[in-house]
Amino acid sequence: MPTITNDELIASAERVLHPHTVGDRVFGNVASTLVTEAGALYSGVCIDTGSGTGFCAEHAAIAAMVTAREYRIAKIVAVWRNDEGALHVFPPCGRCREFIRQIDPANLDTEVVLGRKNSARLRDVLPFNEGPISLD
Repeated sequence: MPTITNDELIASAERVLHPHTVGDRVFGNVASTLVTEAGALYSGVCIDTGSGTGFCAEHAAIAAMVTAREYRIAKIVAVWRNDEGALHVFPPCGRCREFIRQIDPANLDTEVVLGRKNSARLRDVLPFNEGPISLD
């Protein structure tokens, strides 16, 4: 597994965090970077759309990874900056958590960065990830 600190991964995501507006939409106000099991870094930003067809920064980073024919995520982070300029880590939403899991079942062991000194495995932040559950 590649060795990259939470601070290094956070800094990588922060480098692509460049919010801007197009009309009434905000693009890139959340950025994500992931590191694969092979040690490659991929980043992406969120795209907000009025119709709900936009996607999260994690989706953009994962799409870049899959384009490069990689599927195993060792570690992932998303960041956001508030109006006062303070940087925050954004845990993946439920849709992103499920997306990470579906890319490769082994991604249940992905380390999700929750802060500079805090992280958890995807399986621990994605409740009820084992299934289907038999009723008989």
